[in-house]
Amino acid sequence: MLLTPDNKLKKLIVIGDRVLIRPSKADERTQTGLYLPPGVHEREKVQQGQVIKTGPGYVIPMPVENEPWQNEEEHVKYVPLQAREGDLAIFLLSGATEIMYQGERYYIVPQSAILMLEREDEL
Repeated sequence: MLLTPDNKLKKLIVIGDRVLIRPSKADERTQTGLYLPPGVHEREKVQQGQVIKTGPGYVIPMPVENEPWQNEEEHVKYVPLQAREGDLAIFLLSGATEIMYQGERYYIVPQSAILMLEREDEL
């Protein structure tokens, strides 16, 4: 499969309650005017960026019943995450893991480290 700008992240699978975020530039402002002033980055260790991919969510534990009539396949169920692709996320750097992929910088962030989301569509 040839990697193009459109499909270069398709091979990445985000696990569990993690979110893949492309960081914004320090002075980048959203359409609604939301941005983090430069001083906040140093003092509070907070970053903002666009949500690129999300994991499936929190796993719901399955009951530990082994009945002979049950199907052998286990179907895993998840509680979905609040973050969606395209959201602007403001998150704590202390909970994030910085990675480089295809020459670009990204953060892998657990949902618990996300402080706020801005979404373009109605909630």
